Amino acid sequence: MGLDIRWPIGLMFSLIGIILVVYGAITGKDAEMYQRSLGLNINLIWGALLLLFGLFMLVSAKLAGNAQKKEEK
Repeated sequence: MGLDIRWPIGLMFSLIGIILVVYGAITGKDAEMYQRSLGLNINLIWGALLLLFGLFMLVSAKLAGNAQKKEEK
């Protein structure tokens, strides 16, 4: 039984997503900063998407691990 690749991928994407969400929340009031992206807080949006993908990977790895443990019994 080896390490499921979804664990490190999920952790990496979740960590980067959290960093971007926090940065986007802190800089959200700066309209000049987001002028290039048509006023959209692109850091907050992509941070949330990366966080969701990371959490999806972590949940799927956990479910696969639970299913594998049930098969072994």
